This record gives sequence, C-alpha cells and structure tokens, in this order.
Amino acid sequence: MTEASALTCWLCRRPIATRLQWHHPVPKSKKGRATVPVHPICHKAIHANFTNAELARIGDDPEAVRENPAVAKFIAWVSTKPPDFHAPTRT
Repeated sequence: MTEASALTCWLCRRPIATRLQWHHPVPKSKKGRATVPVHPICHKAIHANFTNAELARIGDDPEAVRENPAVAKFIAWVSTKPPDFHAPTRT
C-alpha cells in the first residue's frame, strides 16, 4: 500500500498529507468497487453536488466531475489551501 503522503487527490489533484478518505467513483450502492484517494473536504464536495445515480453515470471520470460549475468553483478555492485544510462544506 502506498503511503498517504505519496497520494494525490482524485478531485483537486493536491497532495494528500494526513487526512485521507477513499471515494467510490461509482457508488457502492450502484455496484461500484474501485476506490480513489480524496481529501475529506473534496469527498464532501463531490457528494454535496452529485447524487449516487449521477455519479454512477459519470463513472471514473474526474474531468466530468470537475466540469460541474459548483465543483470547479470549489476546486479553484481549495487549490490555494494546504493539503490538510478542512472546513464545513455547504450543501
């Protein structure tokens, strides 16, 4: 297994320091098995902007997720933060 410090967030592409979660690009409820590393704040942003059905349709395509206007705005904002930055996510 790779150390968390060597991982990059699937959504924002920032390095992951110590806060790490695993996201199912295709939700488990939709038969998804693969996982990708994400920051907790990025994980919340994904689920605040997409339903499980939408995520299942998108699949493992981070560019499609990043193209969502709200997610793009979030990524622009979080890109200036340190890797372990965390704050409440608006729904």
